[in-house]
Amino acid sequence: MSSSRNFLITVGYLPLVALAGIVIILVILHQLGWINAWLFPLKHVSVFLIFGSVSCWIVAGIRKKPKQPSKKLLAHQQTKTAGIRWKIRLCWLLAILLFIVNGSAYLLAYQMTHVRVPGQPGIGIPKPSNSSTPSDRGLPYTTHKIKISESEWLETWLIPSQAAFSRGTVLLFPGNLGTKGSQLIAPAQSFATLGYDSMLIDFQGVGGSSGNTVTIGIKEAQDVVAAFNYVQTLNINSPLILYGVSMGSAAIMRAISVNKIKPDAVILELPFSRLVNALRSRLKYHKIPAFLTAELLVLWGGLQHGFNGFSHNPIDFAKELDCPALVIHGEQDKWTTVEEIKALFQNLPGSKQLVISPQAGHHQLIGVDRQLWDSTVKNFLNSL
Repeated sequence: MSSSRNFLITVGYLPLVALAGIVIILVILHQLGWINAWLFPLKHVSVFLIFGSVSCWIVAGIRKKPKQPSKKLLAHQQTKTAGIRWKIRLCWLLAILLFIVNGSAYLLAYQMTHVRVPGQPGIGIPKPSNSSTPSDRGLPYTTHKIKISESEWLETWLIPSQAAFSRGTVLLFPGNLGTKGSQLIAPAQSFATLGYDSMLIDFQGVGGSSGNTVTIGIKEAQDVVAAFNYVQTLNINSPLILYGVSMGSAAIMRAISVNKIKPDAVILELPFSRLVNALRSRLKYHKIPAFLTAELLVLWGGLQHGFNGFSHNPIDFAKELDCPALVIHGEQDKWTTVEEIKALFQNLPGSKQLVISPQAGHHQLIGVDRQLWDSTVKNFLNSL
């Protein structure tokens, strides 16, 4: 009992020693100019390591040092405890495995939801940039910055209609780690041809916007609200339509359900039904055991960013969308099944249209069958 207690106390110091070592290394490398130490997630790493130390010390405190027994009693205790040593070792093994599994899930959740400056070392995905602009397709545009706070903003491009008179305005939002330059120019070109002004938005964490986190549509819903409110301060024409790709669709639906914005219509391309299901399908595709792994990622991701990821379910948000809706999906989509999309579509209470392309997967239909995309969107807009 005493040896295991002492062992726990000793192990409890190791995370603190590791934390001190990390701080020293970061300071040295920062002073040498090799890295930018301010980009390192020290707060999250510190919380995780301190939690490990405190946990070990709490367990050690529970296992109080016993009084010194007599020789006869000691011999009896040694005989009695010999048969349960394997149980203690099994408990230690399970505790170590639990620590490794949760530690891995914590780091993976951090990696999946953070971006970093390209070329800089650290945990996170290199921040995606806009590799093309509307002028590459001969489209005129102006750049707007939507101020959220002193250090936060959204970068947007406003592309005017190609018609003599604008028929309305479309706000376009990209998918996970997508930018306005990589996913939104082609749809905006079609909207401009159909007579609509288009505003293309980079969520925070990508492109020209501020930030270094991606939350699969949860905090991005606030960006949808900010863009929705901003565009109404401009001299725009109605109707005001929201278009989203994958995560962008989830952010739009959450903004309508939770934040109560009121667009005139929505176009939802490649939405997912539930965050946990979306993670499960990706884990299975990459041959990673999905059982409990998806739940752990949602749990730790939520704790890192301060939200409940288990309630991030567009299939439930759909019940609050009382405006006209067009849902576009690919039958070959590896992440979201046709059955899930049909269930989500069924929950939409207003007028609605569903188009499922037999050839498309989790790719924008405009890049697979532009004629079908153009005709579908044109018919939907004409019905408004």
